[in-house]
Amino acid sequence: MKLYKENWKKESINLFSVQHQKELLLDFYFPNEIPFGKTVEVLLFNDGQILEEMNFKSILETNFKFPFRKNKLFLVATVHADKERVQDYGTIGVLNAKGQGENAKKHGKFFTEELLPYIAEHYPFVDIEYTNIAGFSLGGLSAFDIAWTYPTIFKKVGVFSGSFWWRSKELNAGYDNEKDRIMLAKLRNYNYQSQLQFFLECGTLDEDSDRNNNGIIDSIDDTKDIIQQLKVMGYNEKNITYLEIEGGKHDVPTWKTAMPSFLKWGWYK
Repeated sequence: MKLYKENWKKESINLFSVQHQKELLLDFYFPNEIPFGKTVEVLLFNDGQILEEMNFKSILETNFKFPFRKNKLFLVATVHADKERVQDYGTIGVLNAKGQGENAKKHGKFFTEELLPYIAEHYPFVDIEYTNIAGFSLGGLSAFDIAWTYPTIFKKVGVFSGSFWWRSKELNAGYDNEKDRIMLAKLRNYNYQSQLQFFLECGTLDEDSDRNNNGIIDSIDDTKDIIQQLKVMGYNEKNITYLEIEGGKHDVPTWKTAMPSFLKWGWYK
């Protein structure tokens, strides 16, 4: 009887972060065999616990099979969030109206100054010149913000149901929809970052809030406003892919449904 050979491996470690001053649980997914001459990119993910819940390895096994003729290859490094998630994620240098996101700068430095060197040392088959990042909800906002803060390091950015509503003022405290969404305001103060590409996903049932009563839920409105601002800055359809899932929710099953589209967008020829 022929034994099934896995296309992908998974390794898990606990790594002490100097930036966070705590131990983090990391999962690494990478090809079992790498054909000669193939470049292996890096894909960093916030919320590794979500990838574990959706059985991410099975998604890789289904969509990327040896000998990987039609695929670009990648190592996926995921960081599990803990009880301090709302402080570790967010926007670098700008707290939200509740004072959350105070460790966002440390989290960005963890990725760029601790995790990437660790990967380069322990997985020498990867090329960290091709580094990408993604996340879900608040972790998606964090991924977008980190890529924007370090545009010479990152290339592709994936955001699933991103928390682009993250705001500097509460709705009942003089909130301005144009000025007080933090990531949107950040984009308006920066220049075009030529190498960045974006994959942005929303579900039509992501939430039911509609701040401006225009009949479109906030998560879709906020994401489309980010896209519009990117286009104002010089990006176009070659740089931006938007996936809207009819009936999609703010949950793991929806993000699992979207995951193959994201992976094929970034790494399928």
